[in-house]
Amino acid sequence: MLGLGAMGGVLAGALLDAGRDVTVWNRSAGRDEALVARGARRAAGVREAVLAAPTVVACLYDHASVHETLDPVAGDLRGRTLVNLTTTTPNESRQVAAWASQHGAEFLDGAIMATPDMIGTPGGSILYSGSRDAFDHGRGILDVWATSTFEGTDPGRASLLDLAMLSGMYTMFAGFLHGAAMVGADGVSARDFAARAAPFLAAMTQAFAADAETVDGGDYTTVSQSLEWSDLGHLVRASEEQGVDPGPIAAVEALRRRQVDAGHGQDDFARIYESLRRR
Repeated sequence: MLGLGAMGGVLAGALLDAGRDVTVWNRSAGRDEALVARGARRAAGVREAVLAAPTVVACLYDHASVHETLDPVAGDLRGRTLVNLTTTTPNESRQVAAWASQHGAEFLDGAIMATPDMIGTPGGSILYSGSRDAFDHGRGILDVWATSTFEGTDPGRASLLDLAMLSGMYTMFAGFLHGAAMVGADGVSARDFAARAAPFLAAMTQAFAADAETVDGGDYTTVSQSLEWSDLGHLVRASEEQGVDPGPIAAVEALRRRQVDAGHGQDDFARIYESLRRR
């Protein structure tokens, strides 16, 4: 186990709890003490950790740190499986997969859809992509952590799904905080606003399925809410009147306006997908 941060340490601990032999390494000293006390073996360096087991799990800071850690011991990965749980972009995941293959290692990329406290619980989920053999043969390890789902042989697929869902999450959080800032300007607490917003936003997610059907079908003429009717200029103005940066809602309004200006004002609001999609 390479990397014992907030997530890596929990992953290693879960393996120990499951009776696995675990060798641990971390760049900074001291992070492994509690794990060693529980039965983990401390590696003096990365090479010793890599040589200790047929499966090498990396849960590091970023793409660069994966190469900084593993490049010096690349030759020692031959015949082993590298499971990379480091958050990377899809293309970074593909690059590491190609690099691992060049050095004779099986590669599996993992996207952790869970917080550390969810590891080992039914609510945890980890998406995997890359080597199907590595996924199938590694289930005894992978399933200790969370529900394991294989998303395909494209090494970048798990990362792509992960980051796309996080994009929706962070955009939603930004929208909530923008709303909280608007009402906060008039003395309404964020706590009171959250109590109102949470059930409303949860109910609105039920529209995802209908929007998905519209997008996949490519026909925006069946209208639930038209682009022209959905003019968000008043939300932008209200934000400015409250002295609040209208940035989050202004970004959505710009996407809407692009489609209206292109002559699609009578189409469904879901058409803003066309303002976003890859050309």
